[in-house]
Amino acid sequence: MNCQQAGLLIDSYADGELDAAGILELEKHLRECPACAHALQNLKGLKKAVTQDPLFFAAPAELRLKLKAGLHSQIASNPMQSLWNWNWLTAAASAVAVVCFALWLAAVLTRSSAQQQLTREIVSSHVRSLMANHELDVASSDQHTVKPWFDGKLDFSPPVTDLAKQEFPLIGGRLDYLGNRPVAALVFHRNKHVINLFIWPATQSDQKPVTSGSIQGYNLVHWSETGMTFWAVSDVNETELMEFSRDFVSATAKAPAGR
Repeated sequence: MNCQQAGLLIDSYADGELDAAGILELEKHLRECPACAHALQNLKGLKKAVTQDPLFFAAPAELRLKLKAGLHSQIASNPMQSLWNWNWLTAAASAVAVVCFALWLAAVLTRSSAQQQLTREIVSSHVRSLMANHELDVASSDQHTVKPWFDGKLDFSPPVTDLAKQEFPLIGGRLDYLGNRPVAALVFHRNKHVINLFIWPATQSDQKPVTSGSIQGYNLVHWSETGMTFWAVSDVNETELMEFSRDFVSATAKAPAGR
């Protein structure tokens, strides 16, 4: 088996669709040809990345069966013509795979770029609130004062809780604007440091707090739960900001419904 012949079989091999004889012959070639072995590893990596992406959807089993039945029928009726068609189909499938990969990569890069833009907006809003001395629209450590203040000012009701016992006292809240929509900003202190917690309705499923790196010396942690998206930003260290986020998640989970 040469590299050209192996190239026609690698896709089927990676998908587990190659017959026993083909597997033995191809595996012998892969042991002797580092280039083809590397091509197989790249293909497996691509398939894993694509199938783990949220945009991936598996083809229905019924469609797979119809395609296989059609191919078997064509091979049985005209083996030589089918061989030419198979080579053409393999080339076409490879081209489709490249196009799909390009679309997937574009979608991933777009999402990444959008999140980077959002993180920059969040840090900018945090810095503006400090520079313009506009941390608060409502100054209170009482969650029962801060939460009602947002009523009628937003199209959602943000959860509010005081974390004074965890040494992250609530000092108030304000309205802000991120991602082309009004959002709630809860303000907490950690010693002399300010933590802004931005909240708005979520478009994704629940996610535990994860760090989003650091921008201009400010750390960010984000998560989603109970239909809300949360972004915490501060110049406190990453460990403390993650501790704050987990404390907030735990406290809101224990809060009575509708509070």
